[in-house]
Amino acid sequence: MQSIVSKGKTIEDAVNVGLNLLEASKKEVNIEILQKENKGFMGVGRKQAVVKLSINRLEENQTQPEKSSFKAEMDSFEEYIENLSPYLIENQKLNMNDSYPSTDMSPSNLEGKVWVKDNQLFVKNSPSHFSTITSCKGVKLIKNGEVVKEHTTIISEKDQFEIEIENQQQIKETTWNVSIDSSGLSARLHIEPGCIIKRNVQNMEPSEHIELCVEETVEVRNEIDYEEIMKKINALHVTYGINQSEIIKAMNTQEPGVFEIANGKKAESGKDGWIELKIDVNPRNGLVEDESGNVDFRESRSIPKLEKGQIVAIVHPPLPGTPGVTVTNEPIPAKPTYPIKLKLGNGMIEVDDKLVATESGRPFVERRGQLVSASIMPKYVHDDHVNLSSGNIRFHGDVDILGEVEENMLVEAKGDIYVYGSVNQAELNTTKSIVVKGNIASSDIAAGKNNMLIAELGHILGVLHGQLEKMIAVIKQLSQTSAFKSSDVSVSGLQPLIRILLERRFKGFLSLVNQYQTVVNKGEKYLDSEDWSFISVSLTQIFQTLSNQLITIERLENLSKKMFDLHELSQEPIEPESYITISDATNSNLYSSGNINIIGNGCINSKVHSGGKLNVFGVVRGGEVYGRLGVRIDEVGSGSGTKTIVSVPSDQKIYIHKAMEGTILKIGNVTRTLNADRKQITGYLNDQNQIILE
Repeated sequence: MQSIVSKGKTIEDAVNVGLNLLEASKKEVNIEILQKENKGFMGVGRKQAVVKLSINRLEENQTQPEKSSFKAEMDSFEEYIENLSPYLIENQKLNMNDSYPSTDMSPSNLEGKVWVKDNQLFVKNSPSHFSTITSCKGVKLIKNGEVVKEHTTIISEKDQFEIEIENQQQIKETTWNVSIDSSGLSARLHIEPGCIIKRNVQNMEPSEHIELCVEETVEVRNEIDYEEIMKKINALHVTYGINQSEIIKAMNTQEPGVFEIANGKKAESGKDGWIELKIDVNPRNGLVEDESGNVDFRESRSIPKLEKGQIVAIVHPPLPGTPGVTVTNEPIPAKPTYPIKLKLGNGMIEVDDKLVATESGRPFVERRGQLVSASIMPKYVHDDHVNLSSGNIRFHGDVDILGEVEENMLVEAKGDIYVYGSVNQAELNTTKSIVVKGNIASSDIAAGKNNMLIAELGHILGVLHGQLEKMIAVIKQLSQTSAFKSSDVSVSGLQPLIRILLERRFKGFLSLVNQYQTVVNKGEKYLDSEDWSFISVSLTQIFQTLSNQLITIERLENLSKKMFDLHELSQEPIEPESYITISDATNSNLYSSGNINIIGNGCINSKVHSGGKLNVFGVVRGGEVYGRLGVRIDEVGSGSGTKTIVSVPSDQKIYIHKAMEGTILKIGNVTRTLNADRKQITGYLNDQNQIILE
């Protein structure tokens, strides 16, 4: 079917042009309107009408038109080409008058203005000024075939412009990987979806000056493939706990993310052996308040008592944990559990995992980690004063003094000490607790010194153990060298090499050994376990003397293990903790590894150290008091200016009802002196390491 496209000022003109070219009438053609005419405004934006004419198919009984001559056909063809060319040939140059912006502005208001629509630049000249444009980064402006190098340029309708955008389309591929965490309990898919970044010039409304800026549109393309994920999982040998739903989420995500695509099973911890007490074994702590808040010494002591054959406690065995599984289907062993280690003393036996009393008396049960000491504590009652006539008292159990403890006398016990009278220029010492009903003057009172000793030794052992482990590592490394293998170390032992290491690499080791041995020697009578002394002897034999014994790497490792075990033991809290409860003290030293309660008049010019809480219901005048777990004082300070220090660690608080001018508060390493009397003080350190008083 023959057809032609023609143009004209109006649709009728365009149809007539086409009919003339086809040499046909309107009845013989189909007419399709491609574009209606547009007169524009004062010639601006004018468009011609465009139509398409198609000749109807000839009926069989119709006669064919005669063929025109070759010259006539050529003339018609040239006219046809002339009419079609403006519509069929794409003009690469920008027609400045083809489009108006989507605005209510009239054409007259567009004079002198420039705008951008659909990546094309439009301008309307003005007789009074030129329009200007500025190219932003990423936009290249071509004016009349040449790249504009100036940042800002003038444009007019007579100019021809092209806009080029750098990296108009950028494709970013999807990136991903699968990793297994260090515990083996999780396989994670890390994914960052790819995208197509398309850049275009922003549409700009008409203005005398515009900026050609780039705007980006991002089309996310997550191209991760399920089969590739599974191949990676298989390559990592991940077979346990695969989470298909998380894999699907990762495949559909439009944002970077981490997806846990496989989960192992954690090992479940068991339970160490423990002891279940069937009776109350702890004496009351010597401080009982009535409903009015008053303290009555008559109700300050309650002592449990056992009869023969009575069950004290049940010893439970450890419960093993449940192994776990990694994502690679490897077993994760559960943390080992340990049984209770019993140390039974006088009057206590174990029968079928039960602790049974074989004597009547006060039960003593002490726990430090997995070590449990149990016994029936013997009791000594001294019904008179402790003086030169009675001599010093040393007893492996509880001691009750019904009288006073006089000058230069000593009372030492493994159990509780209870003094009904006063203590004057004397010494009370126990591993447990002390209660004194009378006054204390110029005396030394210590409860739980063994706990302080163990804490100090444990700290030194922790440092020594770290140094010894490094020394063992160096020796093992040297043992691989040819010089070591050719020496006679296997015959003479490691002592010559150890001496060289002490001189060159571990210069501070021997001073720590000396410090440890000094503390052990001074406090040996307070140490229940012989392991502390055993380590002291071993350190002497290996590092301080020339011994005929063969020193091997195995011996060093055994010593290191014992040091580690004792260090760990020293970190365990002891139950029950020691305490001191007294009425008042003057010019004395008080030490307790646990709480100290001064419930009478208070303390004057004394040094008080509490490993727990310090409570003073009276006054503190002069001296220094310390509470590791905080301090509460009713009144502190002296009008005469006697130096009084109240201190706690950096993470604790000081509570004072009334503090006098000149009182020194010390929290951690920060001190503050009160420059006026204060009431109801709460002191603590803030985040800037400053003492705050509220």
